[in-house]
Amino acid sequence: MRHLLGALAILMLWQGAALLLEGRFLLAGPWDVARYMAEHAGLLGRALRITLLEAFLGFVIGNGAALILAVTVILLPRLQALIGAVALLVFCLPLVATGPILRVLWGPGIGPQVTLAALAVYYTSFLPLVVGLRAAPASWFDLVESYGRGPFTALVIIRLRACLPYFFAGLQIAAPAAFLGAMVGEFTGAERGMGVLAIRAMRALDVEATWALASLAAGVSILFYSALGAVGHRLFPDRPALILSAQSSAQPDNWVLGMLRAVALGLASLITMLLLWWAMMELGDVNRFFGKRPADIWHFLVTAPEAAAHRATLWQAAQDTLRYTLPGYGMGLALGLGLAAIFTLFPTIAAGVLPLAIALRAIPIVTTAPLIVLALGRGATGTITIVAVMIFFPTLVAALQGMRQAPGQVLDLFDSYGASRFTRLILAQIPAMLPAFFAAARMAVPAAILAVTVAEWLATGSGLGNLMALTASTSDYNMLWSSTALVTLLAGLGYALVAMVEKRVLAEMAPEQGIGP
Repeated sequence: MRHLLGALAILMLWQGAALLLEGRFLLAGPWDVARYMAEHAGLLGRALRITLLEAFLGFVIGNGAALILAVTVILLPRLQALIGAVALLVFCLPLVATGPILRVLWGPGIGPQVTLAALAVYYTSFLPLVVGLRAAPASWFDLVESYGRGPFTALVIIRLRACLPYFFAGLQIAAPAAFLGAMVGEFTGAERGMGVLAIRAMRALDVEATWALASLAAGVSILFYSALGAVGHRLFPDRPALILSAQSSAQPDNWVLGMLRAVALGLASLITMLLLWWAMMELGDVNRFFGKRPADIWHFLVTAPEAAAHRATLWQAAQDTLRYTLPGYGMGLALGLGLAAIFTLFPTIAAGVLPLAIALRAIPIVTTAPLIVLALGRGATGTITIVAVMIFFPTLVAALQGMRQAPGQVLDLFDSYGASRFTRLILAQIPAMLPAFFAAARMAVPAAILAVTVAEWLATGSGLGNLMALTASTSDYNMLWSSTALVTLLAGLGYALVAMVEKRVLAEMAPEQGIGP
């Protein structure tokens, strides 16, 4: 009943806002959206089936790849850092630039859409899978070892079962991301699908069609998000057992040694990524006009006569992008964390507000970015809002899930002392939430860059997103590949910085969260 009342409240607010903005061509109300859907049910149904197929295939492939990578990391722990770094760099590839490149490599068909959907989801599932595969007390693994069994037996008997709650949490976030990836792929030259209809509606300034498509995409995403959540809650209704691990008695590494290790890992990851890039182009025998190799980009940016001008163009675009990415990223994290704390302190509020939060995240950014910019302007306010909206919901889900994972024994102890909700939140639930929050903060780095580049691509006309869209349309593939490499590098560096902060904070506030062997 509370969810129904919350949905009705959202519809009333939506209709009221549409009436206030009537005549400004910014917002279509629910009545107009419903009428448009009824009149164009056949067209929308055909487009939805195509996009759902692409998203489903990408969802399956992406999560399959995530499972393979996570199991490999567990069975071959020495490769963990390298695999994780390379997987991150691939995830940081900007969809805005990757779409046109994939369209050239794949040709016509659904290949680019499925690939982008898989790329959009595999890392969001990979991270919780790795955490879940380790989420068991060390004594369980000692028991398996005492029976003379090896890591594979521990994987099958303990780890795969322990990871399921975490895996379902990742799947919930992955469902809207797969739909978004498929729609972005359709923007790059597909003939059918929701993305094709969306870009036609935006170009024609058809507000009713735009919001009808956005509402349909949001409804589908919410449906799958809720279904996966319901299955996960039904299968795993209880809190996990109390899992603590002793702090390491070893002295912390010298900071110089730690820095050298980080640099070595970064170089190894970069070399591996460059080799994969070169191998894919060579093995696929891709024409060098379309498929640039690392050597081509080096020449374009370093040794060519116009290299300095090329670098200046990239640097100016990067400055424009970072100017909006950083504050939007901070606002999104703060909003997600703040709402999670409020929902934990006052659970009844969540029933009314959480559906709105889910709806905001489920609406594909490719349909809402131009409208947000039109409403708030092409300057900082509109672009920062787009970034914040893009990342706050995954942060909210992760933080809320983390606070709910506080062990029942610990919460019972606080209750026995008559502690207030606020005290319990600060001393128990926030420390339990920190690993999940930082995982979301790391994933939010490439998501923030995706959001700002999409906004630049579709609406603002500045920054790396606009540069990539412009060079793709003019077949300047040297600049397109250079922009793609720079965006990937910036996302990887941002991710590494957040990981450094995470390591320091968890070492001080939640050392027991370093679970698993």
